[in-house]
Amino acid sequence: MAHNYYQQPGGEDQVFRAESRLLERHGHTLFSLTRQNSDINSMNPVRVARDTFWNPQIYREIRQTIRRERIDVVHFHNTFPMVSPSAYYAARSERVPVIQSLHNYRILCPGALLYREGRVCETCVKRSVPWPGVVHKCYRNSRVQTGVVTGMVTLHRMLRTWSKAVDVYIALTEFSRDKFVEGGFPPDKIALKSNFLDTDPGAADRGPNGGEYALYAGRLTEDKGLQILLDAWRKLNTPVPLRIAGAGPLLESVRRQADSIPGVQVLGATPHSQIIDLMNHASVLIVPSLWYEGLPLTVVEAYATGLPVIASDLGSLKKLVQEGVTGLHFPSGDSGALARCVEQILSPAHNLKAMGANARATFLADHSPEVCYKALISIYEKAIEQRGLN
Repeated sequence: MAHNYYQQPGGEDQVFRAESRLLERHGHTLFSLTRQNSDINSMNPVRVARDTFWNPQIYREIRQTIRRERIDVVHFHNTFPMVSPSAYYAARSERVPVIQSLHNYRILCPGALLYREGRVCETCVKRSVPWPGVVHKCYRNSRVQTGVVTGMVTLHRMLRTWSKAVDVYIALTEFSRDKFVEGGFPPDKIALKSNFLDTDPGAADRGPNGGEYALYAGRLTEDKGLQILLDAWRKLNTPVPLRIAGAGPLLESVRRQADSIPGVQVLGATPHSQIIDLMNHASVLIVPSLWYEGLPLTVVEAYATGLPVIASDLGSLKKLVQEGVTGLHFPSGDSGALARCVEQILSPAHNLKAMGANARATFLADHSPEVCYKALISIYEKAIEQRGLN
């Protein structure tokens, strides 16, 4: 298992750790290769740029580990920027199959989110050279840094790295799979496997009237739709308690605005164990995202506790949240529609308990550890079999 940790911890980091523990629990011998993005701050920028294209140290380290430990398969989560595509070639040189999880859209979009200036942007999806990303400074608001990302993606498209050096990609949803196929990836190389929870928290007993408040849990960034959430709460006919758990660049702005909105409480950075406890006492989870989410772990966690979800109708969320069954949808960016959904789902006419039961059933069927373990091992076995035939 190989992963480049982010400076701000997120869902990809959690999935890497959860899948690692899952494999070890089932008796597999696991070796981890990790890097920390926080180390970049102390590195020479020229070296960081070089390693983004090709990291010779990683190349040697992976080949040595494969030989020494007789590795059967190498599974990559995030390779950007310090692991680099050189890692794929290291594994292939040792005739070991390469698996790459598609947690975001980095290979199609320099900014990784297919999002720009407050809305979905697919300008670079079908381009062999995603140069518009440089023009718009889509990575860290820097043309230089975006240029490095764009150069890396372009070079490895020319080398056919994405189509030849990876044996199997793992997409989290059908929507994500279709988007990568649209971007030129071979459909026969993209398998589907959902995210899961390492530990099942169990369904909460909220009673017939649901919980005590609505909940937002996640990063406080523009693409997550925080402004839409706050605007919706201003438009409610009757105040509804809302708790906002998470940290990010919008934290102070959200706190200032919340002071003037009845019932809104901003908790700031919140440990994962407390997030589950918050879900156990909530009536509904709000996911107002403005970008194509992968497969948010917050939704999986909500389903595990039997918590219905109100989500925007973008991308995978449209299928992940079943309208009227496990929650409700609203048009992305429409704060008025979100306010109406909140009032609708909390009205006496709506059966929150039935929705919660449906959410829990969806978790058990699609996101439990055992279901995802079987899917993951099936992917590994097919990749090993195919590598043996090549």
